[in-house]
Amino acid sequence: MSETPPANYASAHDVVRISAKRFAMSPWMPAYLTEKAILGVYSRRFYALGMSNDPTEDYWHLRRKVALYDVPEHPYEISGPDAYALLDKVFCRDISKLRVGRATYAISCDEQGGILMDGVLMRIDEDRFWYVLADGEFIPWLKAHALGMNVTIRDPESWVLQIQGPKSLEMLPDLLDDPMPEPFKYFSVHSVSIGGQPFLISRTGWTNEMGFELYPLSRNLDGPGMFHYILEKGAPHRLIFSSLESMGIRRIEGGIMDNGTDMDPSMTPYDAGLGQFVNLDKPTDFIGKAALTDAPKGSRFFGMTCAGAAPLANSIVAVDDAVVGRVTAGAWSPYLDCGVAFVVFDEAQDWVGRKVAVLLADASRHEAEIVALPFYDKEKLIPRGLSNDSV
Repeated sequence: MSETPPANYASAHDVVRISAKRFAMSPWMPAYLTEKAILGVYSRRFYALGMSNDPTEDYWHLRRKVALYDVPEHPYEISGPDAYALLDKVFCRDISKLRVGRATYAISCDEQGGILMDGVLMRIDEDRFWYVLADGEFIPWLKAHALGMNVTIRDPESWVLQIQGPKSLEMLPDLLDDPMPEPFKYFSVHSVSIGGQPFLISRTGWTNEMGFELYPLSRNLDGPGMFHYILEKGAPHRLIFSSLESMGIRRIEGGIMDNGTDMDPSMTPYDAGLGQFVNLDKPTDFIGKAALTDAPKGSRFFGMTCAGAAPLANSIVAVDDAVVGRVTAGAWSPYLDCGVAFVVFDEAQDWVGRKVAVLLADASRHEAEIVALPFYDKEKLIPRGLSNDSV
């Protein structure tokens, strides 16, 4: 391959500059952006999908050491006397027990029970919440349902960094200006200082590994300087920066879904296998409750293993030559040494253990088996720091 780009080639720098009015670049990106970067857009933000590094090598580093990711999820702040009432109205799970300093996973549905948005809800103060959005439109809908309420919905212009892997909590004391926050259990949220700058820190992530996320609170942040500061503090613990390719493999293994990719408004939380996050018995009404009450409760969403290939999105899943579903996301699992994928079936059945055929874009056909999610670590001991025996 020639090292000279063609005349119509646009570098990553050019793409960011040309699209700056429509899509935003994180404050960290100038520290690592090169012409070899492959950029994607998520929640109107650029992110590094690929950086010409080996995703399998980075995957194993994530599993065994610690990795840093610049992720494009978008936090919004909902505050004011009616903040809780608004969120209780739009989320289908009971958030009444969410204490200050804690986070939880929350899904919002439309009137028909279709999934609009999913994300992590953090309670910062009694009347102040942050909701970390996935990809998709949500804020105009949220504001429409806030009419008449004493509530403020604003973009704090914060950009998420994830530090993930079994060594993540070992490096955290070296990163913080002050002692470790206590308690710092799974899904805890605290205010901390790093390099003299204020951050929110949550013990969450998108890898199903032990780790935490950092949310800067200052708008006058020296992004590249802070990025290099974090890498410097993590160097004794073998911290590396990775693109989202390695994270993508791990999130599939961990059964972590992506809004707009694996689920959308055509699916209810039950269809997506997320019925445990719907509380039909919560004391107050919520949007979509009537539809969800009457909706079928079976799941159409499962995992699939394939020894011969890594099924990619939109690959066809068939039984006896009859199309029964499609792949939403797939990858090669280095740990399981086989292809792994998410499948949405046309009908909810007990699919676990059934043999199917997957038809790839190149017209090849491969045998596969349907499994329950996640593919391993069913009790989620790894992100809780209770086990990493798998590697």
